[in-house]
Amino acid sequence: MSQPEKVLVIADSITVGELAETLNLPVTQLVGELFKNGIVATINQRIDFETAQIIVEELGIDVELKRKDIEKAAVQRLHKPSDHAVERSPIVAVMGHVDHGKTSLLDSVLGMKTVAGEAGGITQHISAYQTVRKGRTITLLDTPGHEAFAALRQHGAALTDVVVIVVAADDGVKPQTIEAIRFARDANAKIVVALNKMDKETANPEMVKAQLASEHHLNPEEWGGDTVMVPVSAKTGDGVDTLLDMVLLVADIEELKADIDVPAEGLVIEAHMETGRGSVVGLLVEQGILKPGHFLVAGTSYGKVRTLLDFTGKTLKQAGPSTPVTVTGFKELPQFGDVFTIVKNEKTARLMVERAKIERERHAASTNVTGADLLKMMTQKHVSQELNVLVKADVQGSLTSVVDSLRLVDTGGEINLRIIGSGVGNISESDVRLAESSDAIIYGFNVVLAPAVKRLAMRDKVQVRLYKVIYELLDDARSSMESMLAPEVVETEIGSLQVKGVFRTLKDTVICGGEVLSGKVVANVLVRAMRGEEKLAEVEATSVQRQQIEAKEVFEGEMCGLSLKTHKKLQLEVGDRLEFFTRELVKRTLK
Repeated sequence: MSQPEKVLVIADSITVGELAETLNLPVTQLVGELFKNGIVATINQRIDFETAQIIVEELGIDVELKRKDIEKAAVQRLHKPSDHAVERSPIVAVMGHVDHGKTSLLDSVLGMKTVAGEAGGITQHISAYQTVRKGRTITLLDTPGHEAFAALRQHGAALTDVVVIVVAADDGVKPQTIEAIRFARDANAKIVVALNKMDKETANPEMVKAQLASEHHLNPEEWGGDTVMVPVSAKTGDGVDTLLDMVLLVADIEELKADIDVPAEGLVIEAHMETGRGSVVGLLVEQGILKPGHFLVAGTSYGKVRTLLDFTGKTLKQAGPSTPVTVTGFKELPQFGDVFTIVKNEKTARLMVERAKIERERHAASTNVTGADLLKMMTQKHVSQELNVLVKADVQGSLTSVVDSLRLVDTGGEINLRIIGSGVGNISESDVRLAESSDAIIYGFNVVLAPAVKRLAMRDKVQVRLYKVIYELLDDARSSMESMLAPEVVETEIGSLQVKGVFRTLKDTVICGGEVLSGKVVANVLVRAMRGEEKLAEVEATSVQRQQIEAKEVFEGEMCGLSLKTHKKLQLEVGDRLEFFTRELVKRTLK
């Protein structure tokens, strides 16, 4: 038995989009294969390891799937509090469908106007805040709602103890509501539902409760279930205090604790570059005490904490468990989701990062399947054209979402979107030079184009497209790929005629007559001359006459005369069939 060419390591479950990207397959092909096997799935729907194995076998790809060994990672992350552990604040993620009022609800809680600063009115990255209710601190994470930010939402759920799922009482359960419920369950977080927009006349909280109970097994407490559901209005503030009280009550049941007499550890929740400050990294401390001067290692990055700030920008002397902070001092940007730990000194940090980089490269070399490898494994259409793009974004989390979303734009294999480079920070002259040499478009997401860079781009005729809303960027990419698709030739049948007589045959003209068999016969359209199943020629009808008078159209069952323009002498015979049709090029669109 031959061994598979490649081994792919995946987790216990994976989204359809992630599996398609891993296999370098069009998402539509994977969705279609799932459908043939009785599974109706969307891009963001998760499938288990066994299902992924079956689908790969059905597709005939010579790849072996192996289950990722997550035990070591779990040991690293899961610290059972000691007998000396102290009570910590609950970490609460606010999730839900786009435009259901997540950020507005946070504004109401915090007395801020964060939503006004968000392009397109939707959250573009994870933001962390803290509020105080009855002398107790609550840490809040605001997660994006647009479908392109699925990875960020999952990341947000994995950080948390309690997930507040915001559902608009006038709109009901939507796709990203369902996704938020799944993320919360995967993270083993407690769920509290906020029934928002209760100030609207069309609000129907009972309808939303029924949806959640019957379709998603979230039964309200007042119906005998165990899910807390609180009616609120982010606009008026009604019910917000009750919601916070319920969050604290749910957290109390969990008895949340953390050790503080251990080295600080936590997660990277955001990272970006700032002029004059360098790497600016958002962290969430999970245990221990973080202080300025500490050496940190996060993934393949390390640094010394130069400044330690809270979510308002105020300087902190230290930060304990459940505290979101912003630090500067990393040598390079860590990836969002990386675990950070404290080490003794810079030498230790550097050695740990070097080992992490070697391990990551070895893992990538042993598990990654390249597009070239897969072309050998599969009978795919030849990709004749490529759209090269270079992506720059303001923060690491947004960059990941933009790049992942661009990879899911599918043309069925005819156009390949190739990301030649990506990075965090403003567009630079070197970006323009790379784009010029690769004939690439530069997409900038929430970044600035300096005048000197703009002049260079204009000189080198490099297209730079700046966006503040991710779905507008994705629409532009789809439109650019559609413009590269070869147009579709569409033929529209008009009618057919049987030749009853041939009156004159010249070098480039045939005059004949006959009976319309179906549809209608008109002038100035294409005509296919057929003798049985044999195609004689393709000509053009220049005029149609009925009873020796020019006619616009002649219908089924009627007799008419025709003048046909040919490119070579055509010998028509009585009994031949003429098929009248139009042919046009139609611009194609992506599925």
